[in-house]
Amino acid sequence: MDLINHPSIYIFLGLLFGLLFGFYLRKRFIEGHTQNIKEQAKQLIETAIVEAEQLKKEAQLQSKEEAYQVKQAAEEELKSDRSELKDERQQLNQKREQLKKEWESCDRKRAELQQSNEKLNGRKQEIDEKLKEIENVIGKQRYELSRIAGISQEEAKKLLMESLESKARMDAAKRLAQIENEMKIEADRKAKNYIALAISRYAGDYVADKTVSMVPLPNDEMKGRIIGREGRNIRAIEAATGIDIIIDDTPEAVILSGFNPVRREVARLALHQLIGDGRIHPGRIEEVVGKVTKELEVDMREAGEQATFDVGAHGVHVELIKILGRLKFRTSYGQNVLQHSLEVAFLCGIMAAELGLDVKLAKRAGLLHDI
Repeated sequence: MDLINHPSIYIFLGLLFGLLFGFYLRKRFIEGHTQNIKEQAKQLIETAIVEAEQLKKEAQLQSKEEAYQVKQAAEEELKSDRSELKDERQQLNQKREQLKKEWESCDRKRAELQQSNEKLNGRKQEIDEKLKEIENVIGKQRYELSRIAGISQEEAKKLLMESLESKARMDAAKRLAQIENEMKIEADRKAKNYIALAISRYAGDYVADKTVSMVPLPNDEMKGRIIGREGRNIRAIEAATGIDIIIDDTPEAVILSGFNPVRREVARLALHQLIGDGRIHPGRIEEVVGKVTKELEVDMREAGEQATFDVGAHGVHVELIKILGRLKFRTSYGQNVLQHSLEVAFLCGIMAAELGLDVKLAKRAGLLHDI
């Protein structure tokens, strides 16, 4: 049998050729796939590089923008600080000029007082000289009367003394009345100058108050909620605060009326909280009024402590501080009593300094004079 022409040889060769061709195709496929992967990887790398560069640029721009904003903020703050410093310097210069003028005014007052003392000393010397002249005249007249009348020296002395005593008394009384009148005029002038100086050195704020307060409302519908069903809410507020609530045609507002300013302030604050909270009913009203009352007591005590601190009055009894704080909500002739007491305290201190008296004691007396 011929092996070359045997069918198995062709089958074997066919399989071998198929395997070789398969390996070739697989190799080409793997090489192509590998090339694709490499190209994709290259594209991914290039894309990542581009994105990284873009992110880097964006980060740099953002960093520059933030740095610019920080710089601008710092420059604005520096500009504001410089402006405030400039204003403070101007105020300081004004204070210096004012103190300089006040010092010059004090020097003028001292010079005037010195001149007045010199005038008084001069008048005293004139009176002493007049008394000496009178004594000389009395001696001469005594001798003449004794010589002419032929009476004793003692009798002549007695007659002369009786004659001149009446005249001397009248002259002295006239002179003393004149000096007293001049001193009263001078004292009145200096007192007015001291008061004017004290007022010019302390310019207090004038605070006026009324017997009514107005509470703004967000809308007119709130008036109905304040009144409540069958008027329960408004009666509860009036009972808790002791203040009359007037609801009229005034748009978006209610009026609180009462002569007690502390109670009126409690009602105002309580109503403001109730309106802001939105829960308005008798139970909530009592709770808010009690809370506001305690807060206002703390506020009044702090106001009293601040007043004593402002005038330098230390060691004031705590009850006096509480009473003093209540003056914050009281008025007299349209002026806030606490502010008035502070003004009186500072004016008393200035006048005491001008007169050489105890400044702290004067301020303390002025602060507490309305209690």
